[in-house]
Amino acid sequence: MDAADVLLIAIPVVIILAAVVLIATSRRRDTGATLHAEARRRDRRKPAYTPGAMSESELTTAARDRSDASRELVSAASGRLATRGTALARRDPDEVAVSRRQFFNRGIVGMMGLGLGGFGAASVAFLWPGVSVGGFGSKVKTPLSLDDIKAEITAKRAPFYVPEARSYLVLYPQDAETLDAARAVYKPKIVEGMEQLGVTALYQKCVHLGCRVPWCASSQWFECPCHGSKYNKVGEKRGGPAPRGLDHWPIELNEDGSVTIDTGGAVFNGPVIGVDTIAQQPEGPACV
Repeated sequence: MDAADVLLIAIPVVIILAAVVLIATSRRRDTGATLHAEARRRDRRKPAYTPGAMSESELTTAARDRSDASRELVSAASGRLATRGTALARRDPDEVAVSRRQFFNRGIVGMMGLGLGGFGAASVAFLWPGVSVGGFGSKVKTPLSLDDIKAEITAKRAPFYVPEARSYLVLYPQDAETLDAARAVYKPKIVEGMEQLGVTALYQKCVHLGCRVPWCASSQWFECPCHGSKYNKVGEKRGGPAPRGLDHWPIELNEDGSVTIDTGGAVFNGPVIGVDTIAQQPEGPACV
């Protein structure tokens, strides 16, 4: 499992947890549970009544005063409720159903939820190339047949570029010694294309910092203009800061003779530094 797979799992989990926290917090504030808890804490801090602290007459007088005060509070509250009820009865029922506190809490949670959802969807779409249809991130079919592609590569002395796959198709030597060297350093899926089709698909992205690596016609190498990484004509690193050779995509031959480049799965890392299965030296001046 690579870093992209971990992020694809971690991002939805974090978003779900954040949504749960937001909803729980909003519901707690919406129902006034926090106010009730504070009231309970204040009640616990009040001193308890101690028998004998007041005489019987004092207790009777205090109880009577509290009873009178309670009746006054109840009467006042009843008047306010009656007035408020009359006012509320004249208002729209939908307006009465949601208080100002509830409105703001739900609005904040809704906006946060939309933001988290949009961020999560964008992150997953960016990290998951398989969501693409018919272009990069899926299986891309070449416009020419394999024979025509080989003929064009030979005639132009340049790789065949497939823009929809962001890849180069390059010839791979078919002599036994070179293929034996390839089997020792490349994944079986990549070697299969080299052996059966005589070509391999190179991802255009430089493995150093991601710049597109163009082809240098004079040196017959791939040369990155950003930081000077250089690769031979089959993508093996020959110089610069790149940590390995160019990455590969698996390929297969179609019934109509065209080639399919599978960019929908995992990319195969290029060979490590020092691999030079074709022993190609630069054939002219460098472009970078």
